[in-house]
This record gives sequence, C-alpha cells and structure tokens, in this order.
Amino acid sequence: MASDSSKKTIFAAMGANLAIAITKFIAAYITNSSAMISEGIHSFVDTIDQLLLLLGLRMSQKPADDSHPFGYGQELYFWTLIVAIFIFAIGGGMSIYEGITHLINPSPLEDPIWNYIVLGVAIIFECFSWTVALKEFLPTKGNQGFWEAIKNSKDPTIFTVLFEDSAAILGLLVALLGVFLGHLFNNVYFDGIASIIIGVILAIVAVLLATESKGLLVGESANPQTIANIRSLSKTEPGVQEVIRVLTMQLAPQEVLLNLEIQFSKKLTGEEIASTVDNLEAKIRQKHPEIKQIFIEAKSLAATRKSSRTA
Repeated sequence: MASDSSKKTIFAAMGANLAIAITKFIAAYITNSSAMISEGIHSFVDTIDQLLLLLGLRMSQKPADDSHPFGYGQELYFWTLIVAIFIFAIGGGMSIYEGITHLINPSPLEDPIWNYIVLGVAIIFECFSWTVALKEFLPTKGNQGFWEAIKNSKDPTIFTVLFEDSAAILGLLVALLGVFLGHLFNNVYFDGIASIIIGVILAIVAVLLATESKGLLVGESANPQTIANIRSLSKTEPGVQEVIRVLTMQLAPQEVLLNLEIQFSKKLTGEEIASTVDNLEAKIRQKHPEIKQIFIEAKSLAATRKSSRTA
C-alpha cells in the first residue's frame, strides 16, 4: 500500500531536516538570532512530521480484520492531518511567539557570519529534498495543472513533503533577508519580523495540508478520470444496458472501493448476468489495479436481486 517513492521522499526529507535543525540551533545559540531559532524549530518540526508520516504508512499496512473489513489504509490520512496540526500549533505558533518576544525584548545583534553559513547550507539541503519530492510528484501530475494535481492526489506523503520543503525554502529566504537587513540597518526588529513571517508561512501551509487531508479522511471519491473510465468500460460490456451510478471511495493511496449500479439487459438469464459481472470485474481490475473492492448491484432481475462480489 505504501509506495517506495513515498518512503524515498520521506527519508530524504527527514535526513535533510534533522541535519539542518541541528546546525540552525547551534547558529541561533551563537548569534542569538530570533529568525534562526524559528528556523531551527521549523526544521525540528519537519523532522517529527516525517516520523509521523512513516508511522502513518506503517499503520496503513495493517491487514483487514473484523473491526476494519476494508483495512487500515485511511490511517495514513489521519496521520497526515496530525502533521498539519503539528505544523500549525508547534511550527507556526512557536515561530510567531518567538518573533513577538524578540520584538518586545530585542537582543543585541551578533556577528551574522554563522547565520549566513548555516542558512546557505540549509537552502542547499532543502532544495535537494524538494527536488526529490518534485521528481516523485511530477509523474503523477500528468497533464493536470499543479494545484489540480495536488487536489486530485490520493497520496498525501508526497505533496506533504513538497509543501513542507517549499515552505522551508521560503522561510530560509525570509530568515536570510531578516538577518541581512538587521545588520545592514543595525536594526534588531528585522529579525523578529522575519520570525513572525516564517510562522505565518507555516500556518498557511498547515491549513492547506489540513484541507487536503480532511477531504481524503472523510471519504473522498477516486479521481474523475478513473470514474469516467469505469463508466465507459462498463458500457462496452455486452449485456449492460445502462450504467446508473458509479460510487467510489479512496481507502488508501493505492486502494479504491467501487460500488457499481448497473441496468442489465432484460433478456439475460441469471447465469449470463453472473458471467457478465465476472467479465466486467476482470476488465476493471486490469485497467485499474488500485480498485481492490468491487460491489456490483444488478437492476434487471425481476426480484431486484443484488449481486455483490468482493476482491
């Protein structure tokens, strides 16, 4: 259920963020920079986020049981939502708090050379992690626009890391600008303002992630193209008179539940309908292997009989 690309993206981001967090906190201790403290918090939170995503991937692979007959795939969506809350509360909240505290009680400026070194190295690491996430995301994008692809994506691990790394790079640039302007104008307040801006960036990213995670967690359908393909595929099967409804639910990034309501030709016998159902299921699975559970409701039988089949 968890793709190798998802794990690759998470491990690349986690390694980069852990190394960056350590160096940022060291630089913040030496230079007493509020923006650097915020950036250190940011990278530490991102590291914890990767661990939570790995936990979500592991939990989502638990086999189905009596209490969860369709498996635990949506565990991943739950932990992605927790990541969004964590970014908002810890990352954004503490950065804004640190910035406001610095504005109220500004600290004297120190030699910025360590800040420049650490921020430069951090930008390189974050760009590497961002590039890995982008390379994993682009094949899933197809001909869709960037935001449309994010909205239709069913694997939150990749776009979560992509969002986090984009926010990290933007935050690093803000921190770099805050440190530079603070020393250029010998004004301690630029550093605090930069910290607040970093917190706002994190809060915005958290809201975007929470919105996407919520949609998946409450039972989002498969993407429109998949639904259209299923409808077209069903109509090509001899004996299918009409496709009444195509209901889908995303259970995991690579697992979809399908409930198909079909009007079969009234001339078909019960045996012929069963054969048609078997053929249709085989065609759907061949075209869309992510559809693991298929339930077909046959409407042409005189007794309004329901034919349901599970993978």
